[in-house]
Amino acid sequence: MEEGRQLYAEQCAACHGVQFEGQPVWKTPLRSGRLPAPPHDASGHTWHHPDNTLLRIVEEGTAAIVGNGYKSDLPGFADVFGDAEIRAMLAYIQNTWPEHERTYQENVSQAR
Repeated sequence: MEEGRQLYAEQCAACHGVQFEGQPVWKTPLRSGRLPAPPHDASGHTWHHPDNTLLRIVEEGTAAIVGNGYKSDLPGFADVFGDAEIRAMLAYIQNTWPEHERTYQENVSQAR
């Protein structure tokens, strides 16, 4: 868990928040048309996605996963992090979720 915490603090917290709170009004597009960084806590939608989707988003970037011309400020980090490092960060985030969100996300991950 410590590796995930450290990596999150160094690489993710600047945009997604130290307490996973995301950027203010994250559901409202910026002037650029892009959305601010969403929270990774229970108020966001990270827990709605299966592990394999979350892994791909971090590796390839949101736009590559969503497609259809979607624009995002989240780049892919495949050249920065290995699979184990990404999984450590995801485990750290998931460990902070309340039981309902954790259980939901585990079930979604197993179904895919």
